[in-house]
Amino acid sequence: MTELVVNALKKRRTIYALGENVKLTPEKISELIKEAIKYSPTAFNSQTVRAVILFGEKSKRVWDIVEQCLEKEVPNAEAFKKTKKKIETFRAGFGTILFFTDTAIVKNLEEKFPLYAENFYDWSEQGIGGAQQAVWVALAQENLGASLQHYNPLIDESIAKEFSIPKSWRLRAQMPFGSIESKAIEKKFILDEERVRIIK
Repeated sequence: MTELVVNALKKRRTIYALGENVKLTPEKISELIKEAIKYSPTAFNSQTVRAVILFGEKSKRVWDIVEQCLEKEVPNAEAFKKTKKKIETFRAGFGTILFFTDTAIVKNLEEKFPLYAENFYDWSEQGIGGAQQAVWVALAQENLGASLQHYNPLIDESIAKEFSIPKSWRLRAQMPFGSIESKAIEKKFILDEERVRIIK
């Protein structure tokens, strides 16, 4: 039995200490991300996943927006100082991927298949989760670190305005990525017996 896939999954970790020491070009990275999303499965082959890939100052602008939005929400200056420090690690990366769900497709499927209507949004969430993992693993295979962040819906309006996002695209997550400047901490797992049941 080949362990290539499992080993690739093990290599994917949450990396907060990101840098710009990346050998791949933005073009190569973009192609990798596009292919990973393209070949990720979605229910009814609905292809509801959308992404915006940002580099350089455009990537940093995402984290400027996050910081500006959070400053209005964080209760005090001391708490904001910690928040700002965390955001700086994302800003220091090589790029950011914004993941969206195209809700127009979801709505169309709900109307077209009323028997399954209440499931299509859940299925679109499964689809975007699969695409996020595929992209994350693909980046890890190229020795690029990444993490998955969720500052939506707080930043939705500002992000949409800044990057001319279509109205039907709903922001679901942000993935900063870059060179790995510090390894991930050791990961703890629950027992396999708690996670999986095997019935023969």
